[in-house]
Amino acid sequence: MEKEKDVWSFKTSDLVAIPNIITYVRFVLIIPFVYFFLAEQYIYAAICIGLSGLTDCFDGMAARKLNQVTPLGKILDPIADKVTLFAVVICMVIYVPMVLPILVTLLVKDLLMLIGGADLIKKRLTPPSANWYGKVGTIIFYFSVCLIVFLKAFFAYENMVLDLVLLSVTAASMLYALYRYGKIYFAMIKEYNESLKKTADIKNK
Repeated sequence: MEKEKDVWSFKTSDLVAIPNIITYVRFVLIIPFVYFFLAEQYIYAAICIGLSGLTDCFDGMAARKLNQVTPLGKILDPIADKVTLFAVVICMVIYVPMVLPILVTLLVKDLLMLIGGADLIKKRLTPPSANWYGKVGTIIFYFSVCLIVFLKAFFAYENMVLDLVLLSVTAASMLYALYRYGKIYFAMIKEYNESLKKTADIKNK
């Protein structure tokens, strides 16, 4: 279990750390993506979501390479993922209404992860960093969305079966990530409860 200061010791320098600046770009890209998508300018929308996906990969790499892994970054990164996902989900439901059940599954998964992360922070524990299965799920998500938008933008091609397959694979990868993160979450909670019990036993002696 990580120490309290690892979670709560924010520094002013964290705000301008390069990985966090990259994460800010992901928040900014949401606005033009939604605008271009709703305006049916799918090429520009695809560029925005593609850039968002690249920044999602680069912020973690930059944090490790530059040794700038910060508590703020650990919180901002998943929030940026969730907000971007929420924006894309709304647009995709407008575009392909029949995929709503699959997209709701993705939203539920991310909502559960947000609740779990908030619970860990409330207990002054550091939420786990992104692991390979989380990143793979994100990459598959961005690939699926970009492909669907690209086919419509450049070839005016729409295939409901293809859309459902791509989004189903995306949902499966993200649910697997939820399962793996869930195991980490419950292990941390178990360790936290055992630590509280030991502390209480010591005080009662």
